Amino acid sequence: MKRPLSGHGPRHPRDGVATPPRPAPVVAAVLFDRDGTLVEDVAYNGDPALVRPMPGARRAVELLRGEGIATGVVSNQSGVGRGLLTDADVHRVNARADALLGGLGTWVYCPHLPDAGCDCRKPRPGLVLEAARRLGVAPRDCVVIGDIGADVEAARAAGARSVLVPREATWRAEVEAAPRTAPDLLTAVRRLLAEARGGPW
Repeated sequence: MKRPLSGHGPRHPRDGVATPPRPAPVVAAVLFDRDGTLVEDVAYNGDPALVRPMPGARRAVELLRGEGIATGVVSNQSGVGRGLLTDADVHRVNARADALLGGLGTWVYCPHLPDAGCDCRKPRPGLVLEAARRLGVAPRDCVVIGDIGADVEAARAAGARSVLVPREATWRAEVEAAPRTAPDLLTAVRRLLAEARGGPW
């Protein structure tokens, strides 16, 4: 297995003296939101037959796997708490998505209602911290990719970095507040890999 990607930026001479390069950030794991990021968003979906990968999702996962970067999924599934889904339904949908995407390292979800006060539901950090623990990486070396502000906030709360990939349901304020955005999932992953090699975002 390859080491997590990290690199060094170019040296810039100043008055004839080269300044030390700033190390590129380590990317040990990429954690994806599920609905609207990895697969099409079907409200409270408990039917594996309805799972459809988002454009470029499988290729994005393949690129990360090829670099030896761990992958995982962090997903709010309040349909369980609402009585619209069972845990078995979520597991079946996750298994179908995992098969279509070529396999990810871990799948972590929150089954609670938004007002349950749990520590796991995004924007709280619990899902990100648990996924990092399962993958054996530090949260600071994780990048969360999602489509709404809760994904960005969960990453920040856990000490991880984030990339927002907006879609129709994403609020403008969430896009403006996000530290980094990308037009689509595959572009987000390609930019992360380029940055980890010392290139610009």
